[in-house]
Amino acid sequence: MALPKNIIDQLAEHLETCELEARDTPKITDEHPDMDWDDAYAIQDRIRDRKIARGARIIGYKAGLTSHAKMKQMGVESPVFGFLADYFSVPEGSTVKVSELIHPKVEPEIAFVMKRALKGPGCNIADVLAATDFVLPGIEVIDSRYRDFKFDLKSVVADNTSAARFVVGGQAQRPDNVDLRTVGIVLEKNGVPAALGAGAAVLGHPASAIAMLANHLGQRGQEIPAGALILSGGITEAVAVAPGDNVCLRVQGMGSITLRFA
Repeated sequence: MALPKNIIDQLAEHLETCELEARDTPKITDEHPDMDWDDAYAIQDRIRDRKIARGARIIGYKAGLTSHAKMKQMGVESPVFGFLADYFSVPEGSTVKVSELIHPKVEPEIAFVMKRALKGPGCNIADVLAATDFVLPGIEVIDSRYRDFKFDLKSVVADNTSAARFVVGGQAQRPDNVDLRTVGIVLEKNGVPAALGAGAAVLGHPASAIAMLANHLGQRGQEIPAGALILSGGITEAVAVAPGDNVCLRVQGMGSITLRFA
């Protein structure tokens, strides 16, 4: 680690305050260019600890940067990961207040719910599918705290990978009842298709992201607990939303979910 503990604490407080107060900030590596990956995850961990201290529960995880092409472009070998707090979750069909966010965008995802704990190293797709209780559609609302969505990867990891809100729903399926590689999705905004894709866009198979998460946590002496909900990563590019927008995600064989913005 390159940063001292007091700086990590200060940056965690700063980024979380930006989230809670819906105000933006320049990326933190502008002032701390020597920050390394351990520093970035340490800041994220400190944000998580701050939320737990205030009574929030951590209910799962999320993966980002889940395209092989994007990872190659950014010079990294695995996705980045964040956590999901209970208050990020919103009911299916409900309304998200844009005033509580900075510059929200939505991503279509496949969500996994685990029936047993999973710990790396060495986890693979088969291990993930065996440990999965069910999968279902998910819409993640990302909301980077960085001004104009301009950041580098270490800054976004520190910012809990832009986590803000999410909704899951539709028709849950056992993982052996659906081919998660070929399953098709349509993301609609205000009744018009805004993005199309298939599960294979996420690392060839969405379960690959879960395996990489388990291996990442295993290197840190942690595991994915039973019952955890995991957003496996955006199947398409993120789509910007504004007050008045209605978003619907349709997933082949798993129904649909909706979210409104006001």
